[in-house]
Amino acid sequence: MAENDTSRTSRRAVLLAAGSAGAAALTSACSGPAGTRGAAGQPSASPSRPSSAATPACVLTPEAGAGPYYLDLDRVRSDITEDRRGVPLRLDLTVVRVSAGCRPLPAATVDVWHADASGAYSTGQETFLRGSQVTDGAGRCVFRTIVPGWYAGLAPHIHFKVHPDTRTETTSQFFFPEDLLLKVYARQPYARRPAPEHPNQRDSRYRSTGAAMTLDLSPDGDGYRAAHTVGIA
Repeated sequence: MAENDTSRTSRRAVLLAAGSAGAAALTSACSGPAGTRGAAGQPSASPSRPSSAATPACVLTPEAGAGPYYLDLDRVRSDITEDRRGVPLRLDLTVVRVSAGCRPLPAATVDVWHADASGAYSTGQETFLRGSQVTDGAGRCVFRTIVPGWYAGLAPHIHFKVHPDTRTETTSQFFFPEDLLLKVYARQPYARRPAPEHPNQRDSRYRSTGAAMTLDLSPDGDGYRAAHTVGIA
């Protein structure tokens, strides 16, 4: 089943702090009891730069749809790779509440899900490349995964959903620099399929929101690492 284009502009929006949060300050995965959501009654999240005293400037970005592959598995774990092969990716996230001066939000649940190197999502009883984390006292969490493959004419992306409490949620997605994708797709197991010449530019969602939603990646061993600050209105 191909993912349809479910991007939309919403009154409830994702706010992204300009630039990436300092990766050095994001060294530990979020903690939380397995099988639990963020604590009820917690406000929505908004992260600040951990290593800077300055309040980050927040940029309003349209919320993106979850697509047809979201599963409410409530599977709390940092490493979501399972048996999927691919270029390793460490994703360091900080969640902040913008309306509170970009103050870090603890106890928010962050769900992440994306396609494997062949462009396939886990479905049914499968759980690969899906997981949740509960932000720590500094609003931080870490996911270990792989760079997603391309599929369905869309720019390669990672979906995420933030639950600041049990009643509300915010959904969006991260993109990747196109030059980096082409390097990754020249490696195995991605190279089993010829990659599009322009993986991103063919997607209208990327053209409209990619500037704010593209991860800033740096080399990390055999793979890459990205730190991003997600601000909730």
